[in-house]
Amino acid sequence: MTKKLVILDRDGVINVDSDAFIKSPDEWVAIPGSLEAIARLNQAGYRVVVASNQSGIGRGLFDMAALNAMHAKMQRAAAAVGGRIDAVFFCPHTADDQCECRKPKPGLLKMIVERFEIEPAVTPVVGDSLRDLQAGAALGFPTHLVLTGKGGETLVAGGLPEGTRVHENLKAFALTYLADQDE
Repeated sequence: MTKKLVILDRDGVINVDSDAFIKSPDEWVAIPGSLEAIARLNQAGYRVVVASNQSGIGRGLFDMAALNAMHAKMQRAAAAVGGRIDAVFFCPHTADDQCECRKPKPGLLKMIVERFEIEPAVTPVVGDSLRDLQAGAALGFPTHLVLTGKGGETLVAGGLPEGTRVHENLKAFALTYLADQDE
């Protein structure tokens, strides 16, 4: 049996993004409808995992305690509407570090494949930036762009991986994706 899982980017997909980085729980604000979308996916039997670049750690803008507090707030907020995030995978490095886990490289997604024993070909990756989609496409994941966060700019810039589907926001993705799975 195929394990049902959805991989989401965090900033710009679940929560409001900022060019100045999200550095504290106070700055972490959910995008309207995103947590309810996670709950809807959970109710349909999907596990939800986050894969996020968090170079603010490598830049010294915030520390692990602050990141953990942000993720605890995200988990509590999701739970308050009946949702659950099964795991958060993140890259703390900057682009200069040339690591394998910073998207657009697929290292974070490889870790998720191994940990959850999933099939990339049937596991959607949802992001708002080209690097989110490139990481997914590198391993054969179906890619989905949301127009929240940097998604509008990403769409206009073009160069999306072949077959990328575009959605207004995470709620629209969840509704469309679940409807397609019912067919």
